[in-house]
Amino acid sequence: MNETTPLDLQTVREHAARVLEQVERAVVGKRAVCELVLIGLLADGHVLLEDVPGLAKTLLARSFARAMTLEFARIQFTPDLMPADITGSTIFNQRTSDFESRPGPIFANLVLGDEINRAPPKTQAALLEAMQERQVTIEGHTAPLPRPFLVLATQNPIEYEGTYPLPEAQLDRFLLRTGVGYPDKADETRMLQDRQQRRQDEVPIRPVLDGPTLIACQQAVEGVSVAEEVLGYAVDLVRATRESPRVQVGASPRGSLALLKLGRARAALHARDFVIPDDIQALAGPALAHRLTLRPELWVQRIRAEDVVQECLTQVPVPPTLPPEMLVAAPGRLAPPGTAGTGAAGLGDLDSRGEG
Repeated sequence: MNETTPLDLQTVREHAARVLEQVERAVVGKRAVCELVLIGLLADGHVLLEDVPGLAKTLLARSFARAMTLEFARIQFTPDLMPADITGSTIFNQRTSDFESRPGPIFANLVLGDEINRAPPKTQAALLEAMQERQVTIEGHTAPLPRPFLVLATQNPIEYEGTYPLPEAQLDRFLLRTGVGYPDKADETRMLQDRQQRRQDEVPIRPVLDGPTLIACQQAVEGVSVAEEVLGYAVDLVRATRESPRVQVGASPRGSLALLKLGRARAALHARDFVIPDDIQALAGPALAHRLTLRPELWVQRIRAEDVVQECLTQVPVPPTLPPEMLVAAPGRLAPPGTAGTGAAGLGDLDSRGEG
């Protein structure tokens, strides 16, 4: 597909359903998490997966890369990892008696930063320019990264020995943060049954998308409109985090932009060309919680940043019902607000054909 080929939102919805169908073959029983990661990728943002080992965080990243036919690179962050191990370096070629550039693993479409908090701050900082500006500077020379370029990082939230907490500037560059969580008994049993039937560890995933098509989907997301009332609602939520007595540092304006981008992507997945308050509410926690710095004394009370975001959601008034002209069915608007797919649970109404 040509990179400039326009896509309607129904087509975006169908592409999303096919990708989710393939990813769910490997990551069993985690539909909501898979949808959330896909929303982040469609919004052209980076995703942080934070959970204990063994919950398929790496498998999730690999599965998306395979389903979307993206060039995939895995960087295992360790205490001795150097910035040049990520970005690349310039070396002297004795055969040609000249210096040549050797690009690092950051030059890929989907980069998995595995256990990102195990590298020292100097190495973590090597990702800042790449994540924000989609470029890297190697010994004074700036090189653009391939498109699409997306970072999916993982970290273990309960193991602190030998780790370096991500600085606020690094966390702020992740569009959203989420966890995977343990599967329930039925899903874990089905996972074992599938493994027994496959007779191998590898899960076959069929490519159903490619890089140019993903870019076209991201461009279609940019066409989703946001009413002034919904924009104001997103800003009020972010400002509420700054005014909360539980918070030392509230969400930055990047939090408002994250709600805008993620809300558009979620609306596009439901083939809506407008964002509704439900979209903002469903994504407020993943978009804002990791941007908050709580007061240090709150750890005794076991209050989490997610709890503060939920508290803000209950305090900030929700905009009134959208005007009637936005409820009229039109091409690209499959359903009015409040019908299929607008709940906080996600895209449970999508099947493998992208239909409700």
